[in-house]
Amino acid sequence: MDPAEDELVALVVGSDPFAPSVLAVVGSARIVPEGAWSGSTEVGMPLLADLERRHHPRWVVWSAAAALRPLVMAREGPSRCWDLAECHRLLEGGWRADPGVVWALATGLDPRQAPRPSLLGPGGPDLFSVTDEGSADPLDAAGFLRSEALDPAWVSTPERALILAKLARRAADGQHRLLPRLGARGRYTVAAESAAAVLCLELERDGLPVDRAELERLIATAAGPRPTDADDERRLKAARDAVVLAAAPPRAAPTDLRNPAQVKALLGAAGVTVETTRKWELEPYRASHPLVDALLRWRADERIATTFGYRWVDEHVGTDDRLRGTWSACDGAAGRMTAQNGLHSLPALLRPGVAAHDGHVLVRADLGQIEPRVLAVVSGDRALAAATAADDLYQPVAQRLGVERAVAKVAMLAAMYGQRSGAAGEALAGMERAFPVATTFLDRAYATGVGRGVLRTYGGRLIRLDDPEVGAPGAAAEQTEPGPGSSALSAAARRSKDAARGRYARNAVVQGSAAELFKAWAATVRHAVAPSEAQVVLCLHDELLIHAPEPRAEEVAAAVVSSLDSSARRWAGTDAVRFVAEIAIVHRWSEAK
Repeated sequence: MDPAEDELVALVVGSDPFAPSVLAVVGSARIVPEGAWSGSTEVGMPLLADLERRHHPRWVVWSAAAALRPLVMAREGPSRCWDLAECHRLLEGGWRADPGVVWALATGLDPRQAPRPSLLGPGGPDLFSVTDEGSADPLDAAGFLRSEALDPAWVSTPERALILAKLARRAADGQHRLLPRLGARGRYTVAAESAAAVLCLELERDGLPVDRAELERLIATAAGPRPTDADDERRLKAARDAVVLAAAPPRAAPTDLRNPAQVKALLGAAGVTVETTRKWELEPYRASHPLVDALLRWRADERIATTFGYRWVDEHVGTDDRLRGTWSACDGAAGRMTAQNGLHSLPALLRPGVAAHDGHVLVRADLGQIEPRVLAVVSGDRALAAATAADDLYQPVAQRLGVERAVAKVAMLAAMYGQRSGAAGEALAGMERAFPVATTFLDRAYATGVGRGVLRTYGGRLIRLDDPEVGAPGAAAEQTEPGPGSSALSAAARRSKDAARGRYARNAVVQGSAAELFKAWAATVRHAVAPSEAQVVLCLHDELLIHAPEPRAEEVAAAVVSSLDSSARRWAGTDAVRFVAEIAIVHRWSEAK
């Protein structure tokens, strides 16, 4: 395995709420005394910290989120790991990656037959839980991990922790044998995804620096002052509603603004006829009637009041003025990072409240036109790769297409998202003539999606095309005896779902590959800025925020750029495609845009 076999150290940390925590490590005798150790967490943590400082092993863990938390929270690393769950998600796609399915796939068993964890919640056992405390063998007769062994409470003794650590080491060997499924870049992808899983723990630990006073001022602008009690909260809510209702036609029926059907009727009374009340459909009518503008403004304010209001600040911003939430390295679809508590969905209105603390700045780095540049890599289109030499890729694309830059951008987006109607369709035709290699690659992905074939990203992640949300595969098999005229309707519905699945596949091979590059970059930045005492504090799609000591801001910015060059070269396997990042050194996030 890459790295060398003796650098792999398996780690299991148990957490039985009714007993002291235990841990076990298994590795080579060169690193771990006698090749294995198990005992209490209290005694073992100094050993783990010492192993990390002296050897920087690649920790093999069932999931970084659980096993590496003690090390991360103690600020003892780790610098490297092999996350069995993240590797499994690459191999199999989707989200489920508990030790049961990881073990099954790694040992040649059918993961679909693997028992599920008996306890799915984070709270541990309850009065209705039944676990076989008498058995120390985690495997059943067929070789699967028993459901009891998937319960954190099962790891209640050092001996049991040691058993699972040895199995984790065997699972890593099994995954290594399966790496050819991921293609030539499989090892690098697993390493980057594992590093991203560790970064997720650090993001949760460190939090996003905010200016609490500014956040509350911004919330007050949208939602009004902090309510003193429930009656005051209702009064403020009514006051926000009244602004919208004042713009309604004089004899309009009473309307609950939180009821889409009633809002649609209210809009109709104002002469605005729409299929839905979604923002994208209402936006073109904003200037046609003051009701529409008032309604859209109300929605933005209502989102602040209900989702990002004072209660949100109280619950998720710590006394150290850091916004914290749980992070995940993979969303289960194309593999993008996700976060809770608003870290990935913070309204633009509140961005001025994200601010560096005293003596620090925010170094913001935003990848420029990442998806077209990724398309150049994954498709192998040399003409498109040549266009990436420009800071603004759309300019040389426009020259090649013989159109304005804005049209070139539409053409590129149409190619990646499969838009074939109207102006986008006309622009796409030009893309197909100018960049046939890239568009043929996307067309093949579309056909694979329609046919529910095997589709993987550039780094090897399996894109699940049997997800019910992607074209509802299997829906045709569930049909009952059709009634008059229903056959044609069903056929049309199937074609629509097939097309939706094809469009999903067309974009996923680009978006999923871009997510892999982004995480590889973020993981590289994490190491590169550590000597400057800087922290990655936000990973948002294609954007990084680093909290850095102000005297070292330029040094950190340079490290971010060099990290992009090195990680992109390793990820792409070539330097023919140029990736760029817009860098800004600011005190508030809003200053970067």
